[in-house]
Amino acid sequence: MTEKETAAEKILTEEMANPSPAKSMGDPGITPLSPSHTQQNDTDQVPSGPSFVVVVAIDFGTTSSGYAYAFTKEPECIHTMRRWEGGDPGVSNQKTPTTILLTPDRKFHSFGYAARDFYHDLDPSESKQWLYLEKFKMKLHTTANLSIETDLHAANGKRVKAIDIFAYALAFFKEQAIKELSDQTGGEFDNNDVRWVITVPAIWKMPAKQFMREAAYKSGLVSRENPEQLIIALEPEAASIYCRKLRLHQMVDLGTNTTQNGCSPTENVGGAITQVSPGHAAKEHVRRNRQSRTFMVENVIGELWAELEEGDRYVVVDCGGGTVDLTVHQIRLPEGHLKELYKASGGPYGSIGIDYEFEKLLCKIFGQDFIDQFKIKRPAAWVDLMIAFESRKRAAAPERTNPLNINLPFSFIDYYKKFRGHSVEHALRKSNVDFVKWSSQGMLRMNPDAMNSLFKPTIDHIIQHLTELFEKPEVSDIKFLFLVGGFAESLLLQQAVQDMLQGRSRIIIPHDVGLTILKGAVLFGLDPSIIKVRRSPLTYGVGVLNRFVEGKHPPEKLLVKDGTRWCTDVLDTFIAADQSVALGELVKRSYTPAKPSQQVIVIHVYCSEKEKVGFISEPGVRKCGTLRLDVSGTESTAPRREIQTLMQFGDTEIRAMAVDVSTGRTVKASIDFLSH
Repeated sequence: MTEKETAAEKILTEEMANPSPAKSMGDPGITPLSPSHTQQNDTDQVPSGPSFVVVVAIDFGTTSSGYAYAFTKEPECIHTMRRWEGGDPGVSNQKTPTTILLTPDRKFHSFGYAARDFYHDLDPSESKQWLYLEKFKMKLHTTANLSIETDLHAANGKRVKAIDIFAYALAFFKEQAIKELSDQTGGEFDNNDVRWVITVPAIWKMPAKQFMREAAYKSGLVSRENPEQLIIALEPEAASIYCRKLRLHQMVDLGTNTTQNGCSPTENVGGAITQVSPGHAAKEHVRRNRQSRTFMVENVIGELWAELEEGDRYVVVDCGGGTVDLTVHQIRLPEGHLKELYKASGGPYGSIGIDYEFEKLLCKIFGQDFIDQFKIKRPAAWVDLMIAFESRKRAAAPERTNPLNINLPFSFIDYYKKFRGHSVEHALRKSNVDFVKWSSQGMLRMNPDAMNSLFKPTIDHIIQHLTELFEKPEVSDIKFLFLVGGFAESLLLQQAVQDMLQGRSRIIIPHDVGLTILKGAVLFGLDPSIIKVRRSPLTYGVGVLNRFVEGKHPPEKLLVKDGTRWCTDVLDTFIAADQSVALGELVKRSYTPAKPSQQVIVIHVYCSEKEKVGFISEPGVRKCGTLRLDVSGTESTAPRREIQTLMQFGDTEIRAMAVDVSTGRTVKASIDFLSH
């Protein structure tokens, strides 16, 4: 434990040495007794629970999803899912689109390419009745008070419960994976033998992570009685774990266009990493995208990693469809464990931002009123148009000179004529958008600068965030920057990151960059203790009463009860924002029920982005969850019951355990972050 932490513990203990017999504001009957902060040694780690035969990781992405697995007896073999039926020209289909289709009576119909193709083939009059959803994962990031009741909108404008959609999707992946495992092993595969891993962005708050877990329970992936069968993995952490294993032939080092060891940059140098231009990197990537679905992960550390020494730092930039996550890790030798140096940061700057820019451009040309109507009246054609845009989006490159053609569906041209009374061609001539022309083959012709300008707002956000991150003292001397996630394939993004770093760090892009997180999530499921130290993204605590101290506490916080002067609304901090927490580190608190007959203690948990918080009434402090202690059945004759609560913050999720001190019985404890 650091000196700072020990000192903090002392202050907390002194402040609360006189436990308050009064009721804390808003938390009736909660009296903190003895706070302390303990760190478990690796020897007394939380028991690992049952052993699993296989680890299956699900990468539930904003734009595409997939699964991969490894048997615990062969941890070096990672198998990615069977190739999907369907697929798009120019888009590798190792994953399937995160799209889901429900029948008009709201039953699950299909997922991925199958959902998209079926929806596309429906007659327009029929398709209005079906519920088609895509890119819905972002809702969990953008909803302020996420709850089990949160809704999503289908393409036809109808509302559906988000929890149902997420549960349907997870049930689909469970069915696919169990079917594949049964085929592999030649018998019915038992779900109890699977440890499931679901990946989420590191910048997601606790409610979104808990929502994913609730969806997993609802889908039958795991049961509430067996929560440790599911692990939530943070996407950039998973990428980081996989990058440790990279061999030289499994990545591209974005470097200068110089010759190395007398070889030209297009040749593969035997021992060294070939430095290549981004354009060449992409071609090389496509060439090597082998058909094989099994990846061998050597048990040794990759050569790149071998260059890292104790204390070396690197950044993982995970650029997905919805979010961009940045994490800073430091290597700890000899085992090569990882330590997080700065709390995960990022934002909603994923590649779907480019789709929104394209939509804005269409609104500018054809009118917002028309686009809104077209999406509702011809939802399947709108999906077609966005698919056509997707494949052209992937062809955008810094040096490109020839225009990009985007197919307009016939029903777009037809519906526009009915809606406006004149042709699409007329609209393009009349609009002030001179970089988009009409081609006689029924296509929108965009010049490359126009396409690049659609990328600009999203890439600018990412670069601004990276620039700010690199200015932090914890983020100096970064040896490598790993660019991962599907959006990392974008040559425009690669170029922008290179321009920003100007050689300060080496930029590494793994091959199959879109599968990096999936493979890393499997490795994480095989050994969840690999990340030893994390940073808390927020300050967490509860509101308590402390003895009132003149001159220290504000007079408006004074509460006099039975002749004793109390200060109300004090935040008893469990953990501060950006504080480092070791895996297995526990925060201990003791609470006593107000009345001996009390069955349940409910304590409000508060959080803030600020590191130092004194009172729960300060700006930026909000109620974010409840700690529930079920003390029924633990009644004792002791004059005063003490319930000792242990909270764990060093993992990807916050957990609570509790014990009745006088009887030694376990008390059912849970922390709930979803709003009710």
